[in-house]
Amino acid sequence: MKVPAILLLAGAVSAGVERGPVEAPKAPTPLHVQVPTPANGAAIAQAQPERDARLPGFAPELADMPRIDGPNGWGDTSERQALAALARSRPATRQRARWGYAKALIARDRFADALGVLDAMLQDDADLALVANYQLARGIALAELDRPREALNALVREELAGNAEACLWRVRMLAASGAHEEALRETRCAQGALAARGRDERAPFLAAIAESALARELPQLALHWLRLAPDGDPAANILRGRAHVALGQYAEARIRLGRGERGGSAAQRYDARLALIELAVAQRRMRPDAALREVDGIRFVWRGDRIEERALHLSHRLAKAAHNARASIAAGATLIRYYDLGPDLPAMMADVQGQLAALLSPDNRMPLDQAAGLYWDYRDLMPAGGEGDALVARLADRLQGQGLYVRAAELLEHQMRHRARDIAQGPLSVRVATLQILAGRPDRALGAIRETERTIFPNEMLWDRARIQAVALHQMGRPDEALAVLQDVPGSGGLQSELLWKRRDWARLVSASAGELPGPGALNEVKQAVVLRYAIALGMLGREAELARLRTRYEAGFAGLATAPVFDILTRDAASVDPESVTRAMSAIPTASPAGRIADLLDIAPAAGPRRG
Repeated sequence: MKVPAILLLAGAVSAGVERGPVEAPKAPTPLHVQVPTPANGAAIAQAQPERDARLPGFAPELADMPRIDGPNGWGDTSERQALAALARSRPATRQRARWGYAKALIARDRFADALGVLDAMLQDDADLALVANYQLARGIALAELDRPREALNALVREELAGNAEACLWRVRMLAASGAHEEALRETRCAQGALAARGRDERAPFLAAIAESALARELPQLALHWLRLAPDGDPAANILRGRAHVALGQYAEARIRLGRGERGGSAAQRYDARLALIELAVAQRRMRPDAALREVDGIRFVWRGDRIEERALHLSHRLAKAAHNARASIAAGATLIRYYDLGPDLPAMMADVQGQLAALLSPDNRMPLDQAAGLYWDYRDLMPAGGEGDALVARLADRLQGQGLYVRAAELLEHQMRHRARDIAQGPLSVRVATLQILAGRPDRALGAIRETERTIFPNEMLWDRARIQAVALHQMGRPDEALAVLQDVPGSGGLQSELLWKRRDWARLVSASAGELPGPGALNEVKQAVVLRYAIALGMLGREAELARLRTRYEAGFAGLATAPVFDILTRDAASVDPESVTRAMSAIPTASPAGRIADLLDIAPAAGPRRG
């Protein structure tokens, strides 16, 4: 009777000891498969929980055992015998009994249970991570459980560098990880272990070698290795068919693919169908756009694993051939996000980014709403550096030009939070805040400034941020806070005067505007507005003496200007001025503001209810 793994592990350890999960050491990426040194091995061992080994002593014993270098190295002890030995074991012999049981499980393809036993061993003695036989066993168990990165971390070790069994499993895992060139380099070392297997046992390893050869555009090499596979094996026939397609041998390809489709599993039938579509396109019997629809149909009914990955690669190529950039980007993005492309990742990323940049360039005629949607869907894949920043800035300009302030703000908020770093967040925060104010959302504008306030900015940037913060506070009905923010900002007198003018705070307006009054002489519209507002404030406060001095100082400057009558009314003796004349004068004051363009933001009312944009 088979004993569940959980019961086995419970009976194989001392009573009353809790066990936590053992984390496998992280694997190197397939782009940089590194052979660990003894020092690296020690680091792996030290990565285990820091405590004394509970069951020490077996690691040296296992290291002295003969190296396993072929499929027959797992012994001929039955699972029942190994389990009985484990049940009779004492603490001093428990690790040896566990090792025997793990080997028996591997010999009978019970890899999940074998991995559980191996992990229990490692938890009781981290030194096992340095022993070649242990790592080989663990690597094979992980490989059969479709965990290629972890398997490679166990198999890529100095002690296993020339081990034929380890080489063969590395071939399979490197191919699964997309490291096809490295996989082909391991085949010479793996030949002995491959020859020691029966024809059926060789099949998955031969398929991995052939897949790597096809990925490296070596179809003849793929056919060379596939001669060792059974003639009727569906998986081998599909690979043979793909190799014949690559060689332009279309008749042979149709026969092999047809045989694979007839005799294979559901996954193999779809795999064969993808290859037949490739064949039809290569023979010009199917247009790329029609082929793309066929592949999309397969992707609709089959999700996950290597078949979908193949379908996505084919979709990417067909969409490019059909000049369907959006479909090509969609397929490439899915591959980048959800599949381990190994050394092919940089090329795929560059291709997708290039197509995105072309679609979002000002020269492209894609409608603005589609362009914004395209950016938002693939914002994580945009080009890095200045190119990507310029692309985002241009798109934000287009959105702002169409009055889509919320969309433009969201676009730049993403840039500010996820792409910009340190000082680069300063200008972005000001622009995001400006767009939020234009959209009637001053609270969000204030949030953009405060979100980035931990960064140390130069003074000029700090002052720009303070000005836009003051506008947001004014819009939120917090005028005193707005003025306080501007207190130490050089050159902010014009903005302070504008805020006070809107509040009709005449006393503080006189105080703030005194330093902003222009000298005698020609007066442009801004200077006229400053003087006339100052005159109104003095009049409201009843400061007739100061009004008289103001009249004397600027009478010549206003002579001949359209605003001369207004200035005359405002600076007359108070007894001769009627309220109606003052009202007309105020409405005739030039709209130019001493605050410059930022004054336009002060007149935007905060949105109520649903926000547009």
